[in-house]
Amino acid sequence: MSTENTSPSAGQATTSLDKAPAAVDAPAAADGAVTAVDPRLLVREQGFGGYLAEFKRKIRAGDLGSIPVVLGLLIICVVFQSLNSNFLSAENLSNISVAMVGTGMIATGIVFVLLLGEIDLSVGSVSGVSGALFAVLSVTHGVNDWLALVIAIAGGALIGAIHGFFFARIGAPAFAVTLAGLLFWLGFMLQLLGDSGTINLPADSVVAQLTTYYFTDVAAAYGLALVAVVVFFVTSFLDSRRREAAGVPSRPLSEIVLRTAVLAVVAFAAAIMFNQYKGLPLALVVFLAVLVITDFVLRRTTYGRKIFALGGSVEASRRAGINVTLIRVSVYSIAGTFAAVGGLFIASKIAAANQGAGTGDLLMNAIAAAVIGGTSLFGGRGRTWNALLGVMVITSIQYGLALQGIATPIVYMITGGVLLATVVIDSITRKTQKTAGRA
Repeated sequence: MSTENTSPSAGQATTSLDKAPAAVDAPAAADGAVTAVDPRLLVREQGFGGYLAEFKRKIRAGDLGSIPVVLGLLIICVVFQSLNSNFLSAENLSNISVAMVGTGMIATGIVFVLLLGEIDLSVGSVSGVSGALFAVLSVTHGVNDWLALVIAIAGGALIGAIHGFFFARIGAPAFAVTLAGLLFWLGFMLQLLGDSGTINLPADSVVAQLTTYYFTDVAAAYGLALVAVVVFFVTSFLDSRRREAAGVPSRPLSEIVLRTAVLAVVAFAAAIMFNQYKGLPLALVVFLAVLVITDFVLRRTTYGRKIFALGGSVEASRRAGINVTLIRVSVYSIAGTFAAVGGLFIASKIAAANQGAGTGDLLMNAIAAAVIGGTSLFGGRGRTWNALLGVMVITSIQYGLALQGIATPIVYMITGGVLLATVVIDSITRKTQKTAGRA
């Protein structure tokens, strides 16, 4: 039997296999419907009006940014200045800017760890080890100051990497690992210092001059302020143009000019203040340079984006091909490095390495500075500039209370209260963002 091939007649419908699919038009929008637009685009399209709308949207969504800590700083200045007119004097503000650097450096490393949603309890002891190691090498054994400095910082990086290895590779909880590190490295520091317990640093040593050297030429402070303003404007302008060319939300020129003007007022006011006392402190210059570099690393490099991704979701980061173990180990190494640098600044402030280094409230102040500045305890949100804001709050409170002759226990209580308030705000903000679908 043969099979006859017949073609469909003109009146027959062609099957779906016999004809090409027809283009399907999108359904027309319902009457009165409003096309959804990314709210961030309003910033570019409507100038200041759009920016104001974006600002209100962020506030409603719980994205407060640095607003609470900036308001807190203003309140602190107003309160303590009303109690003692010396609080905002050039001498007191200059002393605050130098005193905060040691803790601020440690807090910068803590920011990296908090971005992962983890904690490092060993940074206080590691800072003590760093100061003791430098003192033993330089003073006791006569090693070149710069070599001793490098060894001390490298030692902190190695200690952090060891903690990271046990946490990331072995799988031990970070809390337990760093708590063990706190005790172990405290004992190691005491062993390094020996029976005397204190090693004084010569006034002309590299570490001693970290907090005692000032750029006395008035051009130094004004020059740094000018460079900061110009660099900020140029980078902001170029970034805005690049984003605009790519068709993504960008800041209008008017906002960039306003931000630059605010920065200029703050920078040149600080320069005037420093020049009224001893000049621009070397310690503050180093701290600001560190903040600029670390902020660039976190926000402008692939490595920084991996840290934020890991803080958002470990499993999602692993599925995206991120080497979770390597990032975790490197972050703890960074925390150890900055703990060592902070320890050197603290040793410089007291011109000695002693058994009290790295103990007391140093650890809590470093963690509190990062959190108070705006870094989330839940991971995935924060900037290294938060360390600057947070340590300014803590050090200002300490110096303000000291001017009033307030006892140390009260200082601890007030600092603890500020930290609790910050954590509560962070928790509420996170809940609000989840409700708004932004967490």
